[in-house]
Parts: sequence; structure tokens; C-alpha cells
Amino acid sequence: MTFRVSFDKSKVQILLLENIHPNAVEVLRENDYKSIVEHPKSLPENALIEALAGTHFLGIRSQTQVTERVLRHAPKLMAVGCFCIGVNQVDLDVAAELGIPVFNAPFSNTRSVAELVIAETILLMRNIASKNAGAHRGDWIKSAAGSFEVRGKTLGIVGYGNIGKQVGILAEHLGMRVTFYDTDGKLPLGNARQVPTLDALLAESDVVTLHVPETSQTLNMIGAAQLARMRQGSHLINASRGTVVDIDALADALERKHIGGAALDVFPVEPKANDDRFESPLTRFDNVILTPHIGGSTAEAQANIGIEVTDKLVRYSDNGTTLTAVNFPEVTLPEHPGMCRLLHIHRNVPGVLARINERFGARGINITGQYLQTAGHIGYCVMDIEGAGCTIALEELQSIPGTIRCRLLF
Repeated sequence: MTFRVSFDKSKVQILLLENIHPNAVEVLRENDYKSIVEHPKSLPENALIEALAGTHFLGIRSQTQVTERVLRHAPKLMAVGCFCIGVNQVDLDVAAELGIPVFNAPFSNTRSVAELVIAETILLMRNIASKNAGAHRGDWIKSAAGSFEVRGKTLGIVGYGNIGKQVGILAEHLGMRVTFYDTDGKLPLGNARQVPTLDALLAESDVVTLHVPETSQTLNMIGAAQLARMRQGSHLINASRGTVVDIDALADALERKHIGGAALDVFPVEPKANDDRFESPLTRFDNVILTPHIGGSTAEAQANIGIEVTDKLVRYSDNGTTLTAVNFPEVTLPEHPGMCRLLHIHRNVPGVLARINERFGARGINITGQYLQTAGHIGYCVMDIEGAGCTIALEELQSIPGTIRCRLLF
């Protein structure tokens, strides 16, 4: 069990990796957090463990791997902020088990990704990639063969979430027909139409774009069989997760000219740093657009992400709010002027709240506000009490069976 009493914000240690936008530091300093260490790259596991020895809050992007071993060797770590959409680089279950909420930015870069997908849709339909590659070699391929307008064509969206919906809206403004497939029923925006199966979407789309998370269900969800169901000469875009597409199967479909072109921003294995070499079976194809995982890498997106995730970390540190945490009970909390606030993270077993109230009642501790939420195996209880009983209340909470972490906010 880990027990904490809040202390001077200037002593809270914060580590930011992978060139997180400078406005994240500005937000932290505006909220009186002073001890901030920045590093331009991700850190390998042993170096990360060493860096986290005294760290309370960690900020990362997509390359840093926060494994079970890392988490179990970070005794002071209170929260992780993923300054991106994906959170598969963090062991979420272990983080929850240790009472560490993980926050991300599910909305801030959706427009950036959507714009890239629309741009690639136009470029693929016009066969620009091949003509660009030819021009760089001195070839002059002035021909309308294989070049088409996107107006009137069908865009098939796999995964109709935040990004998929924006892609659909932009595509309709270009005059495209939009269909989408999602495992859940979704309310279509504009004139988009949901189709019942992935096969149905593949069969009727001129361009297929993927916007799904990385799960066991989406691993190689676009393989040889799915590519064979796509229209002859159609195009594939993947700006979601690298494991969603079977790269060898795609290379084969391109070699046979069944797929007219592709654009990929994510890959099963990606270089750890900009000076590492990128290798892929797709590099030999002129009609494939390859980008280095930059779908959300615009100045606007990174600035918005820097503010969004930092605000979440500050709210959790200052008053215990966990809204939008991806692995943790979500609680939205008011301010607590004139009161002390106790945060109690515990295993979600029956009777914990009753024990808290019994012990507080027996010690004459007056609770002025109480908030409880559970998610999976974790329970999160927040209590506002009159200041005179803070120390006694903390002692009582520490001794309750099932306690994972306990922290006192002043």
C-alpha cells in the first residue's frame, strides 16, 4: 500500500518525454508546479525506471513503453498522461491495480488525422504518388490514365468514432458517398450509411480508411482475405494502428495490382527515434504513400494536446478529478474550499464504504461531501471533511482492508 500526504507543489516531480509541446510546461508553471524535467526522446526500460524513482507524474507520447516492470518500480508515480490518442504503450491493468490513473487526449488531434486521410484519399485517386516518384527519377508521366475525381466515389470508413466521423463529414463536402462499418450501432452524421458487415463495406468502397483501436480483435483485421474482397484497383488507408493491416498480404495485393494504391501512417514495427532506419516491404511500391506516424503531428494538434492532457493531470493532482481516465473510475469533483479532501483508492470489494463511514463516525469525523465510483476491480472514494479531523481520518483510511493508495489534499 502507498500512503501520501500532499506537499508543496514545488516538490512535485514531473517528467515529460518525447518533445511534448511547450505549452504543457506553461500550464504546469501557471498552476505552481516547478520541478519539471523534459527529455526529447523516449527512454529504454531501465533508464525509464531510473528516471521514475522520484517522479510523481509522467507525460509521454506514443514511443515510451510503460510496462508492468516500469510501473512496479515507480513507487511515487501517481498518474500518467499520454499526450496522444493511443494508450496501448501503457500497461493499463497494472496501472489501475497500483492506483495510477492514465489520461490521454482522445479529441485534440482528430481534425489533423482527418485532414491527412482526406488529402491521401485525393492523392491516391489521382495516382499522385506514382507520378511524384517518377518525376523524382526524371520520368514525365503526363496522362489521365488511372486518375479520378473523388466526387461521386465511395469512401468506406472502418471504425466510426471521433476521427471516422470527421473524415466522413469532410468527405461528404467533397461530394463522396460515405459508408461505415462499426461493431456498435452508431448514429450516422450527414448522409453517411452504416453497413452490416466489414465484407460489405470492402466490396463497395473505392477507398477504405481504417480508424480502429489496437485490440486482439483488430490484429491483422485487414489480411489477404479482406484485401481480396476489396474492389479491383481500390485504395487502402491506415492511420489507426500498425497491427491492423497484414503488411505482407498488402504487399502481395499491390504486387498483383489488385489494390491500386495505399497510404500508411502506422506500422507494426516503427523506429524508436528519428535517426533509426525505417524498413518495410512497402517501400518498393511507387503507388504507396508512407508517412512516419504523423497523423496527429500538426502544430495545432500538439498545442491542443499539451493543454488537454496537462489540464487533466493538474485537476487530478489538485482536487482528485479523474474524468476521462481510461483505466480508472471517473469522478468529477467540485472545489473544496475550507475543507480537506481525502482520496481513497481501494479494491472494489463489498463493504469498503461502510467501513469508512463506521470508522469516521466512531472518531467523530464530520464528512461534508462524499463521492464514490467503481470501475472493474478498482474503487475510488473521495471525501471532504472538516479540517480538524484530517490526520485522524488519514490514519483510519490507511488501515482499511483493500486500500491501494490514500492521499490527503489540503
